[in-house]
Amino acid sequence: MASLAPASFGAALAAAHDAAGAQHYPQGTLYVVATPIGNLADITLRALHVLQLVDAIACEDTRHTQSLLRAYGIDRPGARLLAVHQHNEAEAAQAVVARLAQGERIAYVSDAGTPGVSDPGARLAAAVRAAGQRVLPLPGASSVTTLVGAAGLVADGSDGNASSSAFVFAGFLPSKAGERDTAVQALSQEPRAVVLLEAPHRIESLARALATLGERRITVGRELTKQFEEIATVAASTLPDWFGADRDRIRGEFALVLHPVAVSGDGGAEGERVLRLLLTELPVKTAVKLAAEISGAPRNALYDAALRIRNNDEDEDGA
Repeated sequence: MASLAPASFGAALAAAHDAAGAQHYPQGTLYVVATPIGNLADITLRALHVLQLVDAIACEDTRHTQSLLRAYGIDRPGARLLAVHQHNEAEAAQAVVARLAQGERIAYVSDAGTPGVSDPGARLAAAVRAAGQRVLPLPGASSVTTLVGAAGLVADGSDGNASSSAFVFAGFLPSKAGERDTAVQALSQEPRAVVLLEAPHRIESLARALATLGERRITVGRELTKQFEEIATVAASTLPDWFGADRDRIRGEFALVLHPVAVSGDGGAEGERVLRLLLTELPVKTAVKLAAEISGAPRNALYDAALRIRNNDEDEDGA
């Protein structure tokens, strides 16, 4: 098999066998395999091993997956590739379940990234689990975590420290203008970071909708991990101008992160003051909810503060 591989991946196939070959790969299992979002070198050694090992590969697009396999030097007959995409996932899942029941190992890959995250795969995994069979994930590339890791998602908390580790994954917003605008207005009330995805033919429409969020920062990731990758952070109000400044910027696939709401010093201090009073009489969740409504401070920052306050009180009691 290694002799079929391009020189750049021949060593990777051998390393995959050495590193992952001795591990246990149970039969009758669906292996959910993440694949690169752009750079082929981002494949994991365990993914390479499993793609060679399994009896069949279910995939979003058989032609795309065949090209991917060949790039790695993995030769799988077309008959071993099963089409499982958004239009047939429910019924195709039953065929996969039947094969798993016979003891086969089957991998599932989407066109790029982690299956089930804005890609097909969730229904397949649910059907396999409902049938009492095992789903084994092989983690790897994802545009969501790739951009979150590069965006620097921090907001000024009430104590001056970063306080914004949580984020919400919203994926693709509605394509119709009215529904998209409504969704953006709902996001304006979300204090945590929000991750969005968008296609090139809709990115300018999304930029105009997000511009209504004013000075809230947005990090744009274009063609992540690819040759023309670009990552930039701008104010939401300037996002349409950023795209308009260079027409090449509307090309490719996009991930965007709406940064968490910045907590002003006064608002954060007032929120924590109210929170401390409420915590003496109320459970954490109730105290956080009321403190947010009274002070206007974001709930996630107040929740972090509540945990810190409770931990500090417990330490003092135990001292």
